[in-house]
Amino acid sequence: MKVFNRTRNAQVSAAAGRADTFSARLFGLIPRASLGAEEGLWLEPCAMIHMCFMRFPIDAVFLDENLKVLRVLGLKPWQFSPWVAGARGVLELPAGRALGRLEKDDVLEFLP
Repeated sequence: MKVFNRTRNAQVSAAAGRADTFSARLFGLIPRASLGAEEGLWLEPCAMIHMCFMRFPIDAVFLDENLKVLRVLGLKPWQFSPWVAGARGVLELPAGRALGRLEKDDVLEFLP
């Protein structure tokens, strides 16, 4: 799916997958060696993530139920994110992808 920032009128990801089952969220990007510049993964429901066994850093974008950005974090392998109160899901993007594209209170849209 495509991810679009309605607040900034800009595309965030052209090819984001979705992890909406327990096992899909648990393993997430662990099997991957990297993410392409336009790729991402939407984990829902989710308010905290781990980077155990990950081989590359990511940007983690925590969103509320209305897809409003609550927090953007850069995470490295073997780190844990904090629990983000009010988060409904996390959009995982390649490291640095959120810079200049996403900020707190931006509203996103997921398109098929």
